[in-house]
Amino acid sequence: MKQSQEIVRPLGSEPVSIAALFSRFQGEIIRKSLHFLIALVPLLASVNLSATLGLLAAGTLFYAFAENSRLQGFPIPLVSELTLIASREKDRHGFVLGPVTLGLGAMLSLLLYPLPAASLAIYALAFGDGIASLAGTMVRGPRIPLFGGKTISGSLACFSAVFVVTLSVTQRPVEAFILAVAGAFLEAIPAGNFDNVILPVGIGLIASRLPIA
Repeated sequence: MKQSQEIVRPLGSEPVSIAALFSRFQGEIIRKSLHFLIALVPLLASVNLSATLGLLAAGTLFYAFAENSRLQGFPIPLVSELTLIASREKDRHGFVLGPVTLGLGAMLSLLLYPLPAASLAIYALAFGDGIASLAGTMVRGPRIPLFGGKTISGSLACFSAVFVVTLSVTQRPVEAFILAVAGAFLEAIPAGNFDNVILPVGIGLIASRLPIA
């Protein structure tokens, strides 16, 4: 039997072919690479906050222009191709909103909170949400009741990622635990692409109230 026809069963999920699982994971990797790259924003902001905000705004506007052009039948080379590869099947025939809300989430974090709290908010967006999606893709169940299909594996991955990155930055385990719990809850809210805004804004708000220098 060819590899593309082999059947696997991710934990807690229906059987799928290896090819389908690989394609889904590949798209998720490309999609979440943007999340991981957004982790560079706090470093850039520490050098020049205004320039960083301008770069985020320009990148978000350029993507919105490229995505609108794609929908009008005039795809932008490379950008539109990557968008289609990374987009979920249900989003491909409309405007793929994820990169826009990702940029907005990072910009709002920098605008609303001082840099220590803003940095933790952006790290939670980059690693907490990014790793949660990868874990939820590979380990499909069990799911959390009333949370729109979000998986326990994804929430545990988000908790772990936020805890580790916060602890590494602050060296404060209690505060890291608080933000990890908050991050797992906020990421589990079934808000679609707007979790890219809800997660960092919520984490930044909580972090700004904690004794984190």
